Amino acid sequence: MLKGLYVIADTQCTHAPDFLDSVETVLSAGARIIQYRDKVNDRKTRTATGHELRSLTGKYRSLLIINDDIELSRTVQADGVHLGKSDCGIPEARAYLDKGKIIGASCNNEYACATRAISEGATYIAFGSFNPSPTKPSAPLADIGLITRAKRETSVPVCAIGGITHDNVMPLLHAGVDMVAVISGIFGTPSPAQSVQNFLARLQPFCTDT
Repeated sequence: MLKGLYVIADTQCTHAPDFLDSVETVLSAGARIIQYRDKVNDRKTRTATGHELRSLTGKYRSLLIINDDIELSRTVQADGVHLGKSDCGIPEARAYLDKGKIIGASCNNEYACATRAISEGATYIAFGSFNPSPTKPSAPLADIGLITRAKRETSVPVCAIGGITHDNVMPLLHAGVDMVAVISGIFGTPSPAQSVQNFLARLQPFCTDT
């Protein structure tokens, strides 16, 4: 199921009056992978929100991935966790989480990071930023060759992130990417539901699980 549109629901970038309503909007439009990213709220709030998201993703038969926090991921029985380079190690996360849980790894623009993550047990790897990103404007740009090389030399799903819109996604798809992670390209648009549908229309011929 690690194919297609990967929606990152960031509490700082999801500007709808109600965060959970905005997530349900994209789920009802067809999104089937949600990452919960919350860098501002306290643990009590994050835990309550995580449980609500677990209920919503269960309703829509979608995956819930927690950004950074292995404890929260286990507490709310999420499908997995996504780890940045400065987060806890993949072996630690693998030992802490239940067997079979998804562990994603941010590799930025570093191929060596990706091979190390795979050797440590990452379920998928993520490269980016592939375009200037309003979420992380200082992030270094990644070369699309990272995708083609990873698809040629590894067997795990490859995710692309960074300023991706339905207008610039096609080169990534032609390079063979398995998932495209999107924040502002959905939540920063006038109609997040329509943006999801636009993405799915472009991804469908390439990512058959969408």
